[in-house]
Amino acid sequence: MAKFRKKRGGGQQAINTASLPDIVFMLLFFFMVSTTMKEVALKIQLKQPEATELTKLEKKTLVTYIYVGVPQRQYQSTFGTEPRLQLNDQFATVDDIRSYIVQERESMRESDRAKMTVSIKADFDTPMGIITDVKQALREAQALKISYSARKVNQVPM
Repeated sequence: MAKFRKKRGGGQQAINTASLPDIVFMLLFFFMVSTTMKEVALKIQLKQPEATELTKLEKKTLVTYIYVGVPQRQYQSTFGTEPRLQLNDQFATVDDIRSYIVQERESMRESDRAKMTVSIKADFDTPMGIITDVKQALREAQALKISYSARKVNQVPM
């Protein structure tokens, strides 16, 4: 006579890993899309001035930045310790602003060109004469919408 044996629990079933590569690529794609890259590597020292009344710019894609400040320590042997302009990743002079604005305006859609705003990010200790020169060059380039970047002051109520 044959003996029937009860099957004992042979352990748990293996997890199906067929969809694992899909999940990994979906996560990779999510992080690639949601991560923002740093646009410009600052070559100047920038301590922004403080302000109490600030407004946030609505469309950052329409903003072009001009940085003004003393070159960082590694660039001071080449460019000196006087405040300099930085346009994108390059040091520049006031005379270069006009061609820079034209180039930035050409890279925008035609409908957005009139809405272009130039944001001046200047160091706290930058002399006003340089800012005035930058504003004159922007006026000559027909870039009349200008904003000044600052950081918000934490006011203590009295």
